[in-house]
Amino acid sequence: MTTEASSRAIWSVDLRSPEETERFAVEIAEFLKAGDLVTLSGDLGAGKTTFARALIRHFAQDQTLEVPSPTFTLLQVYPTPAFPIVHADLYRIRGPDELAELGWDEAADGALVVVEWAERSGALPPDRLDITLALHPDDPETGRTARVTGHGSFAGRIAAAQAVNALLAEARFDKAERRFLTGDASTRAYERLIAPDGRAAILMISPPRADAPVVRFGKPYYEIARLAYDIRPYLAMGQALRAQGVSAPAVLAENAPAGLAVLEDLGAEPFTDADGPLPERYLEAVALLARLHATNLPRIVPQGATIYAIPPYDLDALLIEAELVIDWYAPAVAKVAVPASGRAAFMAACTRLFEEILAQDTTWCLRDFHSPNLIWLARRQGLERVGVIDFQDTVIGNPAYDLVSLLQDARVTVPDALELKLLGAYAQLRKAADPGFDMAAFVRAYAIMGVQRSTKILGIFARLDKRDGKPQYLAMLPRIEAYLCKGLAHPALAELRGWYDAYLPRVLGGPAS
Repeated sequence: MTTEASSRAIWSVDLRSPEETERFAVEIAEFLKAGDLVTLSGDLGAGKTTFARALIRHFAQDQTLEVPSPTFTLLQVYPTPAFPIVHADLYRIRGPDELAELGWDEAADGALVVVEWAERSGALPPDRLDITLALHPDDPETGRTARVTGHGSFAGRIAAAQAVNALLAEARFDKAERRFLTGDASTRAYERLIAPDGRAAILMISPPRADAPVVRFGKPYYEIARLAYDIRPYLAMGQALRAQGVSAPAVLAENAPAGLAVLEDLGAEPFTDADGPLPERYLEAVALLARLHATNLPRIVPQGATIYAIPPYDLDALLIEAELVIDWYAPAVAKVAVPASGRAAFMAACTRLFEEILAQDTTWCLRDFHSPNLIWLARRQGLERVGVIDFQDTVIGNPAYDLVSLLQDARVTVPDALELKLLGAYAQLRKAADPGFDMAAFVRAYAIMGVQRSTKILGIFARLDKRDGKPQYLAMLPRIEAYLCKGLAHPALAELRGWYDAYLPRVLGGPAS
């Protein structure tokens, strides 16, 4: 790939067969979205139809879909699960005025637009992807060449695609089938790679965070909350966990500056079934936490040729997370405007609770240790059967937090009886490793950290709906509200319970203010 200017990037690729042209179309599809314009050009028989058909079938998730050339219809619209796709051939269009008669504006609104002879539509937008296909000079029968030019915002996307291509080749997965995996609430993306010889791996795409607004102390939210800026903490903590005998995915290849890694595929055997948590698997996860928490773990760990200092889960981080309930949940879900005096009272109560927590012993707090991020590895032995896949936001914090994450799972209801049983099992393991382990103090910390986490999640899920257009998270709010209400019943939380009763009674089952 070469970059001719800051707003244009060029990528040239040799395609030795129609199958390679189809695979290349799928590669291009990985970084396309609604509203994008892709222009196709090339002589008759150069492979434009092969490319367009593969692209459309990929998004339609239907390899048998009929995708005829739009030479005579001029415009074809394909509804797909992702977004509509408009495939057009404008060779017979004499000017932009004729596009209106085709209903172009209505069809293209919110769609991915793939156009041949696009120049006939008039001036082309500055952000577009131009793909020129030609017969390969050394193999004109089946070979083709593709020249991909990214204009404007596409220049960066071209660079990202080329980086992925190079990494897959390094890991020997360049011929692999790429299957998009359902993502989480973050900006990361994952693909399962299936090589022709049956080998499997996971492609993790975790680019550095985009610029974010300053919210406090001259810092953006993610920095105050101690969230990972890029992929480096993931690589460092994965190495550190494996050094402790934890089944974190091995790294097969990485490009840290680009935010890319090819990881060991731990499979998809869950810790839950249709009826909820699988107790024996949860028990192993609890045992893993107990072992880690009884170990003197390092605060500084290797990261490639450098080192990574695990950040502290400090007062500022705990408070700004809890405050999300006022910023997002209160106005968007509870329909309550918390006054400045109410916010001040909330912050004061939380500060007293969190300062108590910060005075206690700390350890690695993986922060997302719950069912979606745990994989059961039946063929391994002992605690190595617990596969852990999400740990990039690890901090040095209270050991109760990860146990709360597991036993008050946002995505599956953990029955009270099972929660108590697992909490007791954890205490027994800690007591066996350290006779001085104080169960009463731990239960108090468990209640405080549980309320902090539930409060945070209520705000995050409301934000995902309101700001990010992900309403599916609202369905989990009743479960989180129940966890929060249960935690507020502990005597240590009496002051904060009074605050909820005054300002957010919905959480306690009371009427809205």
